[in-house]
Amino acid sequence: MYDIAHYYRAASIGDAVQQLAADPQAKLIAGGTDVLIQLHHMNDKYRHLVDIHDLAELNGINLLPDGTLRVGSGTTFSQIIDSPLVQRYVPVLAEAAATIAGPQVRNRATLGGNICNGATSADSASPCVVMEAELEIATVTGLRRTPLLGFHTGPGKVALEHSEVVVALLFRPQHYQHYGASYFKYAMRDAMDIATIGCAAACKVENGHFSAVKIAFGVAAPTPIRAPHAEAAALGRPVNAQTLAAVREAVLHDVLPRSSWRASKEFRLHIIRTLAERVLAQAAQRAEGALS
Repeated sequence: MYDIAHYYRAASIGDAVQQLAADPQAKLIAGGTDVLIQLHHMNDKYRHLVDIHDLAELNGINLLPDGTLRVGSGTTFSQIIDSPLVQRYVPVLAEAAATIAGPQVRNRATLGGNICNGATSADSASPCVVMEAELEIATVTGLRRTPLLGFHTGPGKVALEHSEVVVALLFRPQHYQHYGASYFKYAMRDAMDIATIGCAAACKVENGHFSAVKIAFGVAAPTPIRAPHAEAAALGRPVNAQTLAAVREAVLHDVLPRSSWRASKEFRLHIIRTLAERVLAQAAQRAEGALS
């Protein structure tokens, strides 16, 4: 039996925003894969709930007239994996979604929940970072938009006011067109485990050289991060083993992993170097394939 003091099922996004504004203790619940764990552990910060599960305004994937792919925050990871639009325009997001937990969790867990939980280990975060996703956020005064990079402000913390609701993630065509992208999750088990390190890369290749490079990590710092030194080590250089080796070394200047019961700092640094090289190589191969 969960210790719930107040439960409210929102009728719309605006309704949810108003309920949050009226109750300083309220928390949103959508898929529930994070919130129900908190309830199970009797976390008294989750006794007041505003339910936004199944709000049509938060669900769905569609292509806007300007080529922007819009993914509703309430869209489940199973829906993302099965979406022809995601597979065509930002397949790296589906690739990452397939690494999350198991089918039962993916059928319930939502993209918005995964991002707003604030965990650096969120598998959707680094692919969304390299695709330069923007967040569409409902506030008491209307909608605002903000880049995903920088939205995470610390472990379990995001730049979201109490009364705000993330409505959708936006992927602009200039950030996915002609890019190859890849994601790899290193975990201690092959399934039902959170990432020890997650790495995403996106790049363009022209005349055998990297003309654009983006690399992002989860669990390599307190928040999901870009790796500017690693990116600079590849930009403008030929796609070959020497460039990838330079990326492997440069990435050490971008990361700040810690030791935990899951893995030591030294082991994480080894994985980070390996993935920076391997994931960028895969992205480059896909970018070259996109040109043929």
